[in-house]
Amino acid sequence: MRPLTIGLICEGKTPPDKRVPLTPKKCVEAESTYPGLQIVVQESAIRCFKDQEYRDLGITVRPDVADCDILMGVKEVPVNQLIPGKTYLFFSHTVKKQPANRELLRQVLKKNITLIDYELLTNEQGERIVAFGRWAGIVGAYNGLLTYGRKHGLYELKPAWQCVDMEDMQEEFFKVKKLPPIKMAVTGTGRVAQGAVEVLNRMGLRQVSVYDYLYHDFREPVYTQLRSSDYNRRRDGRVWDTPDFHRYPEEYESTFGKFLPVTDLLIACAYWHPAAPRLFEEADTRRPDFRINTIADVTCDVNGSIPTTKRASSIPAPAYDYNCQTGELEPAYSGPSNITVMAVDNLPCELPRNASRDFGRQLLDNVFPHLVGAADGHLDDVVERAIIARAGRLTERYQYLSDYVAE
Repeated sequence: MRPLTIGLICEGKTPPDKRVPLTPKKCVEAESTYPGLQIVVQESAIRCFKDQEYRDLGITVRPDVADCDILMGVKEVPVNQLIPGKTYLFFSHTVKKQPANRELLRQVLKKNITLIDYELLTNEQGERIVAFGRWAGIVGAYNGLLTYGRKHGLYELKPAWQCVDMEDMQEEFFKVKKLPPIKMAVTGTGRVAQGAVEVLNRMGLRQVSVYDYLYHDFREPVYTQLRSSDYNRRRDGRVWDTPDFHRYPEEYESTFGKFLPVTDLLIACAYWHPAAPRLFEEADTRRPDFRINTIADVTCDVNGSIPTTKRASSIPAPAYDYNCQTGELEPAYSGPSNITVMAVDNLPCELPRNASRDFGRQLLDNVFPHLVGAADGHLDDVVERAIIARAGRLTERYQYLSDYVAE
């Protein structure tokens, strides 16, 4: 391969994100795997891996990386920091026409930038090959138990963001000894949900079948993991068909009502399409048999699948209360009859070193073989599918964004 330089940019979004695409050791591995590849790190005072940790392993760290062939970050790049004519990789959050990032994509086009979005890197089956989802689930489940403990005065856990890493967070698990025989429901089966289940298992909590969860009582805390078919059905009564549900979610209705009288803590990890049914409605929270009092909305779709998620919360202030009688939000833990909601929308940032290590592994295994090949002009489908804009023009796959960026 011809010489190729990749620059790891300093994250510029506010609030700051401490994650990085490649850790120091992953940079060394990448350079040793691909002769001709050099990785240059832009100086950063906020990154979870310090500049000196890169320098100690022989990786170049300097104030400016504008001369690199590819610029790689994590979150959206502020528009005033975009460098004309460059190739970028980051999560742009534009393909769903998110209003907050309309100007970002406009400036990408105006400045003749080539934008590759991590979210769009997929295999032949359409499955994403790089994601932080597992860590969203891990931190989300932990935060859910932390929130439940605080709400009921059972125990106090150190927030995940104050833990050095996953191992430090696990030490906090041992404090969860006073958990009553509550029932917890985890929605979803993807990366996010598996991360949540990983935490519950490490905490020694027992998993039960959906049937037992619904119809049996237990003398210990238990959880169940729900697939889409466990809480949705076709409106016309036809048999469940998962591909059909993903293709025509508007043809389905929620059956989550049967879980409302038996669930104490809901950990929502399932992907939700705006055309799909909500799990429940605000009116349901006023039902006499509505039992849920704590919700960890890991997916954090505001006004989405969980109607009590009225806004995203923040890492320093992760929870708020929903008053079921008024429908208004109140300070966290302000009333025993309120539902306490944890809806942090950047959960992996709470364990940035672990999340960065995992993400870097995925990049090296699943993306770099295709990305480095692109340096020789041989773009394969994996990279092509993820290019939203090339040299300032929307690619054919993403022409539907034309009206989104129209002035």
